[in-house]
Amino acid sequence: MAANALQSSTPMKTPNPKNHSSASRRAPPPNQMDSSVTAVADFKSRFEAYNRLQAAAVAFGERLPIPEIVALGGQSDGKSSLLEALLGFRFNVREVEMGTRRPLVLQMVHDPSALEPRCRFQEEDSEEYGGPIVLASAVADLIRSRTEAHLRKLQASVSSKPIVMRAEYAHCPNLTIIDTPGFVLKAKKGEPESTPTEILSMVKSLASPPHRLLLFLQQSSVEWCSSLWLDAIREIDPTFKRTIIVVSKFDNRLKEFTERWEVDNYLSANGYLGENIRPYFVALPKDRGAVTNEEFRRQISQVDAEVLRHLRDSVNGGFDEEKYRPYVGFSCLRQYLESELQRRYKEAAPATLALLEQRCNEVSIELARLESKLQATSDVCHLRSSAMLHVASICSHMVALIDGASDPAPEEWGKTTDEERSDSGIGSWPGVTVAVKPPNHTLKLYGGAAFERAMHEFQCATYSIECPLVSREKVANILLAHAGRGGCGGFTEAAAEIARAAARAWLAPLLDAACERLSFVLRSLFDLALERNRSHDSDHWRKTGDMDGYIGFHAALRRSYNNFIQDLSKQCKQIVQHHLSSVTSPYSQVCYESDPVGDVCRFNQLSAASFLLDLSDAKDEMVADQENIPPPKDQQHSTPGKETEAKDAGLREIQMTVPETPSPDQPQEFYGVKKDTVNLMDIGGRKRQARIITSGRNVEANRNQNSSILFGAGNKGSTTGSSYAEICSMSAQHFARIRQVLIERNIPSALSAGFLTPCRERLFVALGLQLFAVNDERFMDMFVAPGAIDVLQGERQSLNKRQKILQSCLNEFKNIARAL
Repeated sequence: MAANALQSSTPMKTPNPKNHSSASRRAPPPNQMDSSVTAVADFKSRFEAYNRLQAAAVAFGERLPIPEIVALGGQSDGKSSLLEALLGFRFNVREVEMGTRRPLVLQMVHDPSALEPRCRFQEEDSEEYGGPIVLASAVADLIRSRTEAHLRKLQASVSSKPIVMRAEYAHCPNLTIIDTPGFVLKAKKGEPESTPTEILSMVKSLASPPHRLLLFLQQSSVEWCSSLWLDAIREIDPTFKRTIIVVSKFDNRLKEFTERWEVDNYLSANGYLGENIRPYFVALPKDRGAVTNEEFRRQISQVDAEVLRHLRDSVNGGFDEEKYRPYVGFSCLRQYLESELQRRYKEAAPATLALLEQRCNEVSIELARLESKLQATSDVCHLRSSAMLHVASICSHMVALIDGASDPAPEEWGKTTDEERSDSGIGSWPGVTVAVKPPNHTLKLYGGAAFERAMHEFQCATYSIECPLVSREKVANILLAHAGRGGCGGFTEAAAEIARAAARAWLAPLLDAACERLSFVLRSLFDLALERNRSHDSDHWRKTGDMDGYIGFHAALRRSYNNFIQDLSKQCKQIVQHHLSSVTSPYSQVCYESDPVGDVCRFNQLSAASFLLDLSDAKDEMVADQENIPPPKDQQHSTPGKETEAKDAGLREIQMTVPETPSPDQPQEFYGVKKDTVNLMDIGGRKRQARIITSGRNVEANRNQNSSILFGAGNKGSTTGSSYAEICSMSAQHFARIRQVLIERNIPSALSAGFLTPCRERLFVALGLQLFAVNDERFMDMFVAPGAIDVLQGERQSLNKRQKILQSCLNEFKNIARAL
């Protein structure tokens, strides 16, 4: 009954002798006519409400589950001809090649008073419609110009943003169809090669929402088994549950049928589409000449009648009309589309009503927030209070991250060691040629954990550096200068001076790199603190002060925090360089201590050892990770790679002395002076030797060196090696002692106190001084940038308009719901 009512709601009908004869014999009862009129009126009200809602959704970017029909198919498959047939007039949409550029939303409105079609286009980025257009050529020109202007603005070949056209006509149904770009295999001349892929991707995105019906057209000359685009439709709707399949240009296939079984077999789609899937078979006028709209509609009805007459009269046995007649002809497809859209509108009305109420509430809340923000721009005290609360919250989350936190998720927000190096821009450690892989280098860490890992990576990198070899010229310059001053500790002083210079040259860049790396770890905490602030206590901070949207303030806050960390980095660089200068000073006793760390460093060693626990699951990298770990305490006095050489040098030191004027290449010889008869008091009387603490083999080495200088030459037959190698070996030992004291006694505590302690204790005060210790005018510059008030007022005006449109649609749907 509903289908008949809908068919009678439009003046144009498909001729059907049976219907005409039955209508002439008996008129419908009055109550049936009243119910039909009521049904048509209800559908038209629902249709108008959905049309207005659709226009609002397009204008404001709302994603509403409005029942819609999306026309799909390849180019030249007849989509444009079908749309013109549904409209009831031609406007040459094929000539503008709309199918390859931009979607077109056709809102067809059946208006008995519109004897000539009235087309209006929705303005871009607005819900308003322009004035009516009567000429068909003007419609085509406007579609073309809008398409080209929009694509030129985007610098693209296709766009998913639709053009909305409302067509009011006495001979069109109440129907809304979205015409999509036609599938193509190859781009046209002058178009990018990626155009076919872009079209396919865009059409899939338009057809994917489950509330949309798919109207898929395919020429009758294409067999089901070889259809390329049918496979694309299967990807979107695998079971064809919401797909209406239309075989276009059906009249081209009629001449192939001679027997009834051939026609029935073809109309059933050979079972290829499934048992419950019935395609529609449509033929439309081929004459594209200039005809009147009335003649165009007459041709459509004539083609339908000719197709049926051929199936009945030219095929032996006709065809199974009871089974397939509802699917043959344009009039059947039109009636089905209108009734199916009506049914879906009615089913979707309750859900649409609930969604509209939700969206109206959300827009009202957003509008109230914008109103409060506009009001707050004139209330300095409120802004200062809200800003202080926001900064305090950020600082508290920063401290929590430094002290150890598991949210936000480290898997998403943390960084591995390699990612830290890459993102910081520092790269590898200066002077280190081996791969430095501290424990847990594959885990994603942040905050205090990442800080400690970077500290230990610095220690590993430092232990990877060996004391560099020194040229003989440098050794000669240092050694001969000491001998010229009459010093008795030439070898020891020369080796110590070489070690100090090497430490200053090689460890200073490492210390600077460590400060930069640690400052990057702390700078990265700002975004994590913002994320924690959004997820933690969000309701509380919304009540006390909503700071979202104040871009200038957030930029100033980030800038102040970065400046704070940068200042800490500069101070830490000065502190660690001061420690380096102290340890490498000529007055430092580090080079002469046998155990520079002693009991003082036991706690630090234990702390470092505790961090060596590798929590990563990369078992195959466990051995490689240990290559940069600092050696045990009893092995840290010698440089890695030099341990064997240092032991051999110590043995040689007991047996060697130097001549009165030492030379880097001259071998040392004993001249009859026994080492057990050397008077240590004579040596100890020297001013320099009074400050040297010697033990073990260094006592013997210094005794031999000083004996040679003070007592002349002895037995020339005892030759043991080069003094150059001895000095290099001793300088390596001194370099190792300097390095050990720096990275285990001085630097860790200095960096921790220089970076972490200020972040815990002084961060809020430092940020507050930069942000709030200013006059009101400078403070408001962070919140009221030039033109910001105009932007906020524009947003408020847009929200007001959206609220009115949505509220109007809500009221309409409430009335519809009452009538259901």
